[in-house]
Amino acid sequence: MQNFKRVGVAAIASTFVALSIHCGIAIANDPKIDIGYVDNGLKLTGTQWTKDPITGSFAPFIEGSTLSTDDPNQYTADTHCRADGPDTKDPGCDALECPATTPGGEEGTPVIWKEAPKAITNPGWTDWIPVSGPTCLYDPEPENVLANIATRILTDFRQLPVNPGTLEAQPFPHTLKGGPTNFYTTTGEQTFNITILGQAVHLTATPANHTYTYGDGTTLGPTPATGYPIPETEWLINDTRTNHTYTNTGNYQATVTTSYTGTYSVNNGPPLPINGTLDITTPPKTIHVWKTEKALVADTCQQNPNSWGCPGAKTG
Repeated sequence: MQNFKRVGVAAIASTFVALSIHCGIAIANDPKIDIGYVDNGLKLTGTQWTKDPITGSFAPFIEGSTLSTDDPNQYTADTHCRADGPDTKDPGCDALECPATTPGGEEGTPVIWKEAPKAITNPGWTDWIPVSGPTCLYDPEPENVLANIATRILTDFRQLPVNPGTLEAQPFPHTLKGGPTNFYTTTGEQTFNITILGQAVHLTATPANHTYTYGDGTTLGPTPATGYPIPETEWLINDTRTNHTYTNTGNYQATVTTSYTGTYSVNNGPPLPINGTLDITTPPKTIHVWKTEKALVADTCQQNPNSWGCPGAKTG
């Protein structure tokens, strides 16, 4: 038998960028590190900071929240180039064409998307340049179809066949009572192309937070941490952000629920946010928690196959 001794490892890994200290206050460009005075000297804490993409200012990262990756812009659609519209003489309309998508079908209505920063009140709107050609709407009332899609998009988003990924555990399927069990999830961004009200809609589902349910009445999350696999040699000594220690033996059903945020674009339009999330839980994974026993033995299993702890040895 191999004996394991659990040791505590204390490590601090920090990246200092343009750091200076003035009267106990830390000033840094990116990242920021908290420094303050305690009775026996300076105290360094591992607070994580995140940068606001609009203002450029920093704010403390709160466990359970997601790092700010939202689009800083807002969008609006202008349908003034429609054939019966009042502004068809606009020179910009001449370059926009929306041919019929089916033989004998109706031509579409070009849409000019506008964008502006979210942080500005009453902003000046500028043209959003599409990735490939104009955005076209194929509907008798094009000015209404975008609003109708927005009304139902969360329902359609939650019906997507999003893969929840898997919950992995180390060690598995057996782990030890009182020892750390490392959990992590495998999931990622997923995209889908569907048709809503006759329009081609591209949806993106992005994992934002995870809630780990360990099966013994304890949970972790919601947290953005997906966890990660570690080498077998570190299973009993490495405390990861997503690990768990079982205090009793038994069989436990562990799961992870991932909360996905989403965006959608209509006919190559800009990515619009979906107001709501899609929460999916993985199938349960059975964790068998065992206890360990220690004993002094005089012989190895090769010397004495009936020695305590050897495979096939008689007990009692």
